[in-house]
Amino acid sequence: MHRAARFEDLAHAALERWLRRRGWSPRVVPFTGYGTDGWVRVLARVLLAPPETRSYELRLGRGWRRFLTATAAGVRVRVEVGGRTHEVVSSRGGYVDAVLNAELPPGWAEARMSAEGAHPASARLRIIGQDIGLGVVSDIDDTVIVTALPRPLLAAWNTFVRHETSRRPVRGMATFYREVERDHPEAPVLYLSTGAWNVAPAIDQFLARHAFPPGPLLMTDWGPTPDGWFRSGREHKRRELRRLLDELPQVRWLLVGDDGQHDPEIYAEAAEATPEQVRAVAIRQLSAAEQVLTHGTPEPIPERGARRHRDRVYEEVRASDGFGLLSALRSRGIL
Repeated sequence: MHRAARFEDLAHAALERWLRRRGWSPRVVPFTGYGTDGWVRVLARVLLAPPETRSYELRLGRGWRRFLTATAAGVRVRVEVGGRTHEVVSSRGGYVDAVLNAELPPGWAEARMSAEGAHPASARLRIIGQDIGLGVVSDIDDTVIVTALPRPLLAAWNTFVRHETSRRPVRGMATFYREVERDHPEAPVLYLSTGAWNVAPAIDQFLARHAFPPGPLLMTDWGPTPDGWFRSGREHKRRELRRLLDELPQVRWLLVGDDGQHDPEIYAEAAEATPEQVRAVAIRQLSAAEQVLTHGTPEPIPERGARRHRDRVYEEVRASDGFGLLSALRSRGIL
């Protein structure tokens, strides 16, 4: 294991021992999961908290407070879902990411999760039917929320300092997704981001406040990995998208992102590899000013490996906001 990861594990273990001596104990902070016929993927994080602290209270931290968390690895977590009881163990960073057997009907369901006798917490689950026609995978940064990532100073300001209610949605995107939801009520929406799991509760609040469809968040961890100092956001997106395509072959996906980072390249790779599973790619085009804020130049990041327009085996539309993307998709008969 990389020395940075070893150091992080030692630091977390020392902090956990110190806090447990003072009466702190594990609490499960659940995230929205998903599943289909016969199984569910449950997502959560185990944090240490003072006595009598409920899981929902740990979700309320704002700004930099969200990153001052004491995680607990190796904790046994009881999961009740679909009439069955399972036991899983939290991994490095306190994460729970497990696929469990469960028979649940399509739609929304719930799992109950608890650790070491603490009050159970409820996790929502989006169960995706076998006869579904369309699903949406959406980026978050500069696709749903105006963030100007990945410039470090701006990203730090948006993540650690700025109040949630001052964050702005990208124009027209909530309307775009609500129209998709209206035309395809069974379509799940999953949000794929390179953001840290620490901000997932705040993202959930933002989506609800601006009337975006609810859905699972697929975030990442900003800490050291067993192989290096930092995780690759690009590889995280590739891995999670590939997993969705493998796990849910019955879904034809609408992949939505922006051209400020590497979404066009990642989505093109997925569409080229499995054209029968990608209905279309929708790319929000950043303005020249937004491109400068995002990566320092007024032009989009060059795409590698994507076919030219005339050679593409998948549909792609581009526009500057959600209204334009919706209009383009409808004009082509995709929605």
